[in-house]
Amino acid sequence: FNARPSWILHPADAPMITTARTIMRPMTRADAAVWFSWRGDAEVMRYVGNGQPVDRTEAEKALASIIARWNRHGFGRWIVEEKASGEFVGYGGLRSLFGTPEVVYHLAKRHWGKGFASEMARAFLQFGFNERRFTRIVAIAKPGNAASIHVMEKLGMRFEMQTNYYGMVVVQYAITAEELKSKR
Repeated sequence: FNARPSWILHPADAPMITTARTIMRPMTRADAAVWFSWRGDAEVMRYVGNGQPVDRTEAEKALASIIARWNRHGFGRWIVEEKASGEFVGYGGLRSLFGTPEVVYHLAKRHWGKGFASEMARAFLQFGFNERRFTRIVAIAKPGNAASIHVMEKLGMRFEMQTNYYGMVVVQYAITAEELKSKR
């Protein structure tokens, strides 16, 4: 698997994003091992996709999808590192959910419960509204994923519906650019 000789998953003009505690940047070859390792952790994957860990082949397919989405939509997902340590925190960003921008965030287990998901997701929302000029962004989670639902509510997102995407029952939350501005 080598979509580009430099193995950079973002277009050259993809921005880096910083928050108080994190740096969100394009993925490089050096990130592959840690990215693949968390995708194989059953506890981390419990609420992702079919809830099962994935092997390297499946993880590589996911990376190929991330590359294609950046190139197709002009937005996508970043690797997230802790500024202080340079340690992998997770990854996330924006993707297209049937044509609607969706904020996504995934954390390495050792960083659960530290507020990183909210910090990351808030930055992704700001990027989507300020840089890509989206008017509405959604987020989905499996109904049992209380932590992710809490993050959506903490961001000011409102419940829209319970539905079925990709063969999974999910809850969908949303926020508009105006709603986010009023929450500041």
